[in-house]
Order: sequence, then C-alpha cells, then structure tokens
Amino acid sequence: MNPRAIIFDVDGTLADTEEGHRQAYNRAFEEAGLPWHWDQALYARLLAVTGGKERMRHFVADFWNSVAPTDLDDLIARLYRRKTEIYTAMVRAGGMPLRPGIAELIARAHAAGIRLAVATTTAQENVVALLTANLGHNGARLFGVLGCGDQVPHKKPAPDIYVWVLRQLGLGAAECLALEDSELGLAAARAAGLRTFVTVNAYTRGQDFRGAEAVFEDLSDLNTFARAAGLELPASA
Repeated sequence: MNPRAIIFDVDGTLADTEEGHRQAYNRAFEEAGLPWHWDQALYARLLAVTGGKERMRHFVADFWNSVAPTDLDDLIARLYRRKTEIYTAMVRAGGMPLRPGIAELIARAHAAGIRLAVATTTAQENVVALLTANLGHNGARLFGVLGCGDQVPHKKPAPDIYVWVLRQLGLGAAECLALEDSELGLAAARAAGLRTFVTVNAYTRGQDFRGAEAVFEDLSDLNTFARAAGLELPASA
C-alpha cells in the first residue's frame, strides 16, 4: 500500500543547491566588507552544522582566527537576509534545476493521491523560490506542508522539524516516508520514526548512511526507487 505522504528535504535533495548557497554567502560577505570567504573544502566542513545562521556562528567560533564582531547577532541576521536575497535571485534566474527524477516523482506521487511535504532547515523563501522556478506558479501549492527554517527550536539532526511536519499532516511516521541527502538529515528523519531513503550529492557522498532504507545516486531510475519504497505510481502524471 502506498505511503500516505512523502516528506522531502530540500538542499541537496530536491536540487543541488549547496554550491549556490556557498556563492551567495560569499557575495553577502563581500558586500558587507568582511574578509570572510568559504571555499568548497571549508563549506563542506561547515555543513556539519545545519541552518545558515547557525553555520555562520560556527564559522566565527571555530574557523575565524580573529576577534568576533561585537554585534555578531545583528550581523548574522543582516548577512542571512542578504544571502537569502542573493540566493533566491539565483534560483529565479533558473540556476537551480531539480535533481534527476524529482519533478517526475512529485508529479506521479501527486497524481496517485500521495501527499507531499517539506522538512528543511532553510528559509521558506528559498523553498518557495525553488519550487516556483522549477514547477511553475503553483509549484509550492503541491506541497501541503512546508516545514522550514526557524519553525522549530532545534534543527537537524534533531527530529523536531519532522515531528512538526507529521503533526501538521495529521499522520503517523509509519504512514510516511522521507527523502534525504545527508547523514544529519537521515538521523533527524529516523529519530522521528520515518523510513528514510537517501540520494547522495557531491557534498554528502561518502557519509555514513547506515539505517537508510536504501541509498541512490539520484532518482533518474524512478521505477527502481518506487519499488524499493513500496510506491505504486501511475505510469505518467
């Protein structure tokens, strides 16, 4: 029997967005006159902390070899707002296509009456921009619940955002499945009791995915994923 809902992570799962996020952070730092720069190797290490504001605070505490700005809280808030503006502009310009198989999965699951939801640590503006750019004006409306950003006090690997989404759906964990891309996301979904499938990307390939139902490079072979997940999907939407 089909699960009643699929809950999607966003960054790295719906789309390969992390490089776009990294570039947006660096532009925000440069515009603010800060001598901060996150190269790919450093950003991969910073991804051990979920949430953009939390990631910047972690950078200052553990990687910045100088005195922290006295107005750090205000600075981080300003930087995050500007970074979000830069990132969403990149998305609207078509710079963040969905990963292979994702659009088809969304369409076929929706046609099968399976509810769709998001559970992410990123800002809601980022999610809506991504879905609208790739799925059209009503793209975000395909998802009955958007669990985003600061809606819960503790970010992944805490299960809070998944617990919140399940509550909004009015469903139990056994009735749903989760799709993630990272070790931290897998831990969060499993802690909420969800069967969890993983699609890897350049930043997460090689992480520890023990406990996942299955791990895929991507969903280009959607039928194989559907069989593994117990999904009965129409041939086309």
